[in-house]
Amino acid sequence: MSETRIKIAVDAMGGDNAPHEIVGGAIRAAAELEVDILLVGDPDAIQAEMRKHGNTVNNIEIVPADGVVSMEEEALVGVRRKPNASINVAMNLVKENRAQGVVSAGHSGAAMAAALLGLGRIKGIDRPAIGAVFPTMYANKYVLLLDVGANVDCKPKYLEQFALMGSVYSKYVLEIDEPKVGLVNIGEESTKGNELAKEAHKLLSSNPRISFAGNAEGRDVLSGDFDVIVCDGFVGNVLLKFAEAVGEIMLQIVREELPFGIRGKIGTGILKPNLKRIKQRIDHAEHGGALLLGVNGVCIVSHGSSQAPSIYNAIRIAKEAVGHNVIERIQNDQSFVRAKELAVDS
Repeated sequence: MSETRIKIAVDAMGGDNAPHEIVGGAIRAAAELEVDILLVGDPDAIQAEMRKHGNTVNNIEIVPADGVVSMEEEALVGVRRKPNASINVAMNLVKENRAQGVVSAGHSGAAMAAALLGLGRIKGIDRPAIGAVFPTMYANKYVLLLDVGANVDCKPKYLEQFALMGSVYSKYVLEIDEPKVGLVNIGEESTKGNELAKEAHKLLSSNPRISFAGNAEGRDVLSGDFDVIVCDGFVGNVLLKFAEAVGEIMLQIVREELPFGIRGKIGTGILKPNLKRIKQRIDHAEHGGALLLGVNGVCIVSHGSSQAPSIYNAIRIAKEAVGHNVIERIQNDQSFVRAKELAVDS
């Protein structure tokens, strides 16, 4: 395997469709994305799936692991009891600099716990956050929402940190010069919402390194008026699951409303490029997964039901995050924040 190309560790045993779909997505990524893949898990099971897919790429390496943290297990307990589980081995590959990123469709809580224990938090970050990218009303414009599930309960300063991390990601990966940050709330006024929202509004509006654009009501999340939107993990996870359901419903409606018979075939043929673009914009599988921001390494958390296309896109996201030095940029940014705080305290 190349020593210069980006290496991504993929938890081959995590997810509802592991290892078949995970291996399928990894094979496609290895062939198309100019990235080396470390497939972590049961070697026999992985090799059997690679044979089924007729794998011909040579930039995939199998890294043995013993067991998996199941969805029924409490995340932290499972991670600690199973040091050789696939998610732990994958995280250790990043810790040992054998890989630059991790992708897992397994237990999201276990992925976060393994990342915290194995990689640690970035200095100055109190709580890591899971950031998910959503389509907006405008073509080729996306919004980053965080947190979408890592922290059910938050303090105002956590949301401020989410905004800083999200701004770095949006600037360097989504290529937005000055990301506009919004705060999920039930109204536009600064006095609206619960105590968390009110206090977070004060912090966000007073931080000169955050381009705070105000509160974002539910209807504003996908409007394209914001580039980064922050909230606690409870609200974010509800928004994430609701958006996924809406996307699936819209795709189903499009399928159902196409005419049947010869007219349907002709119409579908004419509309095929448009239908493909619609799917790319609203299907959550096209976005691959969510980035765990705030730990010392790139970690992509994919949906438990992920199939090969989702895994492929998750690996793509991981490669982009590594290639744009997202972790290093956040580390530098937060070091500045911490130094500034210490100077003020002294």
